Amino acid sequence: MAKKQAVSFKLNGKDVDVVVEPRELLIHTLREKLQHTGPHIGCETSHCGACTVDLNAMSVKSCTVLTVQCEGACVLTIEGFAQSGELHALQESFHLDHALQCGYCTPGMITRAYRLLKENPNPTEEEIRYWMAGNLCRCTGYQNIVKAVQSAARKLSSAAAA
Repeated sequence: MAKKQAVSFKLNGKDVDVVVEPRELLIHTLREKLQHTGPHIGCETSHCGACTVDLNAMSVKSCTVLTVQCEGACVLTIEGFAQSGELHALQESFHLDHALQCGYCTPGMITRAYRLLKENPNPTEEEIRYWMAGNLCRCTGYQNIVKAVQSAARKLSSAAAA
């Protein structure tokens, strides 16, 4: 049996220390040890994107990352988006534009869209669809997800200009 390891990283801006098995996946650490249940376990094969988190300014599927790889890292989950009780523009747009139905994929979709808008603040519909292709939704048909990302991009651009 492998020796457990202590891992320290920032989770949604706060320092966390956790002891894990060397083979433990980040999604399991987040959900089971740190009680951050926003990222969902979907396929456990990296196909669905329900477990998407932002790791060191990269969008990753946390079912493919070992927790020990996060030593010293910055991890952002859906729980870190709202600030001072105010929804992030993406969260608000997903709600207002009806970009969710069952909600299972929503945390991963929003987290992936967050990274897209950080790297491309004004994406075209085609660019949004390309970026979001690794996150599957079985309910919405994607049209309102694209609309929500476009809406959030406009809100974020307006806020940045103000």
